[in-house]
Amino acid sequence: MTGPEDRCRLVLIVPDIADAEEKARIVGDALRGGDVASVIVPQYDLDDTAFQKHAEKLVPVIQAAGAAALIVDNSRVAGRVKADGLHITGNAKALAEAVEKHAPKLIVGGGNAMDRHHALEIGEVQPDYIFFGRLDGDIKPEAHSKNLALGEWWAAMVEIPTLVMGGNDPSSALAVAETGVEFVALGKAVFADPAQAASVVASVNAVLDEKAPRFED
Repeated sequence: MTGPEDRCRLVLIVPDIADAEEKARIVGDALRGGDVASVIVPQYDLDDTAFQKHAEKLVPVIQAAGAAALIVDNSRVAGRVKADGLHITGNAKALAEAVEKHAPKLIVGGGNAMDRHHALEIGEVQPDYIFFGRLDGDIKPEAHSKNLALGEWWAAMVEIPTLVMGGNDPSSALAVAETGVEFVALGKAVFADPAQAASVVASVNAVLDEKAPRFED
């Protein structure tokens, strides 16, 4: 069995949990399930002070598991908690500013690529990855067909790695992988039942090991 570097890898989106300790514990449990490339940490409705407290608990847990901790849209908190990177949800201009300011010290990726035109604008900024979907877009069991189509088009044409939002069913990860993209993001699919998070991560990895297409060197 080959390692996961040659196939689509899992990215987790931290759920909205009010208690910072509980949130860190649940994310830590999920990460024990197996390979995760990175974990995206949204601010949700927290003010900056509370968000920093949450991130201070989460980032060491994420990094100890060998994953990259990516803070959403808040470069000040990212710097203070020594996160690995920034996930930008805004447009190409917002992403360009973040790349200019923080790369290559931090991983900077994301974008709000609704169509091919916006995706190409984002590509010109040279982010570390492009994201198709919305972080809270996992409202259906399957990944959105438009995001799958954009991911497949981009992965075939552009070298910048691609992250596509999956659905709220873990099986959606394979459909994302089959487009040829490098990363699949899962949120509710993993965290809907926190007690099952590790086993979901393990089962998604097992399916990707067995069935995901392999990248050429």
